[in-house]
Amino acid sequence: MADPSSYRPSPGQIPDSPGVYKFRDEHRRVIYVGKAKNLRQRVANYFQDLANLHPRTRTMVTTAASVEWTVVSTEVEALQLEYTWIKEFDPRFNVKYRDDKSYPYLAVTLNEEFPRVQVMRGAKKKGVRYFGPYGHAWAIRETVDLMLRVFPVRTCSAGVFKNAARTGRPCLLGYIDKCSAPCVGRVTPEEHRELAEDFCDFMAGRTGTYIRRLEKDMMQAAEEMEYERAARLRDDAEALKRAMEKSAVVLADATDADLIAVAEDELEAALQIFHVRGGRVRGQRGWVTDKVEAVDTSGLVEHALQQLYGEERGDAVPKEVLVPALPEDTEAVSQWLADRRGSQVSLRIPQRGDKKDLMATVQRNAQQALGLHKTKRASDLTTRSRALEEIAEALGLDTAPLRIECYDISHLQGDDVVASMVVFEDGLARKSEYRRFQIKGFEGQDDVRSMHEVIGRRFKRYLQEKERTGEWDEPQEPAPGATGPVPGAAGPAAPGATGSTPGGTGPVPAPVLTAASPADEIEPREDDGRPKRFAYPPQLVVVDGGQPQVAAAKRALDELGIDDIAVCGLAKRLEEVWLPDDDDPVVLPRSSEGLYLLQRVRDEAHRFAITYQRAKRAKRIRSSPLDDVAGLGETRKQALIKHFGSVKKLRQATIEEICEVPGIGRRTAESVAAALASTAPAAPAVNTATGEIMEEDDGGAS
Repeated sequence: MADPSSYRPSPGQIPDSPGVYKFRDEHRRVIYVGKAKNLRQRVANYFQDLANLHPRTRTMVTTAASVEWTVVSTEVEALQLEYTWIKEFDPRFNVKYRDDKSYPYLAVTLNEEFPRVQVMRGAKKKGVRYFGPYGHAWAIRETVDLMLRVFPVRTCSAGVFKNAARTGRPCLLGYIDKCSAPCVGRVTPEEHRELAEDFCDFMAGRTGTYIRRLEKDMMQAAEEMEYERAARLRDDAEALKRAMEKSAVVLADATDADLIAVAEDELEAALQIFHVRGGRVRGQRGWVTDKVEAVDTSGLVEHALQQLYGEERGDAVPKEVLVPALPEDTEAVSQWLADRRGSQVSLRIPQRGDKKDLMATVQRNAQQALGLHKTKRASDLTTRSRALEEIAEALGLDTAPLRIECYDISHLQGDDVVASMVVFEDGLARKSEYRRFQIKGFEGQDDVRSMHEVIGRRFKRYLQEKERTGEWDEPQEPAPGATGPVPGAAGPAAPGATGSTPGGTGPVPAPVLTAASPADEIEPREDDGRPKRFAYPPQLVVVDGGQPQVAAAKRALDELGIDDIAVCGLAKRLEEVWLPDDDDPVVLPRSSEGLYLLQRVRDEAHRFAITYQRAKRAKRIRSSPLDDVAGLGETRKQALIKHFGSVKKLRQATIEEICEVPGIGRRTAESVAAALASTAPAAPAVNTATGEIMEEDDGGAS
């Protein structure tokens, strides 16, 4: 690891002009390329105190052994040179997008004497007109098959074409009028090229002209009683309409635009691009990248624009590019795009209307692509096995942690504090084992104390289960300072342990073990012989947080006398793994499958916790004094509110008036009146400017 001060240039050496800089390692390999409006300011930022640098930047500057730069005249030139060097040197610390698949294009080879329509992949060739990309090659073939009725352009390979010309016999498409058969001279090269250009015009969005022409010819043929020709023209028009329907109109003003959306987390980013031509989505593609450099959304967008348009010219760069965040130097990037197109390019964030709605669709696709990418990694058996082995090696475990439990605390400004427990077995989520907890030991916001309570409650249940099944033969002495039960000791369950399953209806009461009651009779096993809740211990407990949360979890286990379960924490900001009693975190390699698995476990715990917290908060907000009336169901509550209009007016009603509501008897009416009388109405609001008391209709919630 190099000391950046050993190769730091003196301030006077670095010019304050626009330029591009390269960091090289000790073997002279380029490991990072960047650009700057002011080289002196930008390069100097890399040589500040290492503690102030982003961890990824810190890794880069300590890996490097030298830095060099090249001065250019404009920021646009710097952008172009940066792209060129990234392509040339492939630096390991630069963001590089990789296609999640190879996208097929519909290509028309206008560079040949007899242009051919075909499916093409890979690098684009000069003189070939491309449309797409498409999601599947069969989608291209379906579109071409419909359009060949109207535009019978050659689709055969060079070998088939030469063989037909030699024998004087066209292929099957020539006989069924889906090819104009230029191979045998049915049309001249000029006529065939005109057909190919019309095909390109239709694919580019100029569709109305051809359909109107066909419909006009159809009507004329019908007037002349050429009904067979009229029927064929009708079928041709229908074929073109079906081809148009395969790409629905999304922007009514016939816009040519590319829409780019980004979904990202701490380690990876997924991009989705929708290509809109003539107001229709003509293609879609996606990229996934590792975030190997300290880069935000605007930086990801800038890198995407470079890779997307770095090799393009002319109409391949659209008039409008819509992005979720503007690059840092928007003016320079816009000018670079305009230079490649040959005319002005609008680079902006959509704010309203159809374009904003379509951007939301692209964003959803990006989120799904990122989730699918992570799921694919997690679902592969070999990958999962390697991930578990890497975790075991990094944490110093004797065996791979086949069962991992992760805990997260969620609240809203200290209210509705809840916790989640998610379980991964063999690297896969086991949702039937998920549990939720309400924090009941104290009021207010204290994540560390909450984590201690949850871990303690969960493993008290585990110890009780072990005693119930007879796995502990003799009671053990409690650990020094321990306050809870220990293996083999009898005692009540943790108060407030819910242990409810996802979507469950209520808490599961903890078993109470007493000396007079055999453990086997307290909570019998289920019919299939499987133990009930909290029966299985994990090999690894992961908590969402850093050193304080890890210490709290370890302290809870120590108090219970449990010393055979490993504990670690995953800090969200820097993705660092913390171990108990260690002052420094364990930093797993960015490419580590173990880190991916830990991150996925942590994210799932966070999702499960926040879902429960939101549901709990929503239920509290919707609560009503009528909820406490025994025997009053939702239907009769709604009937009362509908009859009186609000809880406020219902509170003012007499018992006799309440009895007038269908389905409400006198006893129920008395219970309703008593419940409302015991609930004091909220104080009226006062307009502080006028002193006026503002009447408020509470509409059913109080």
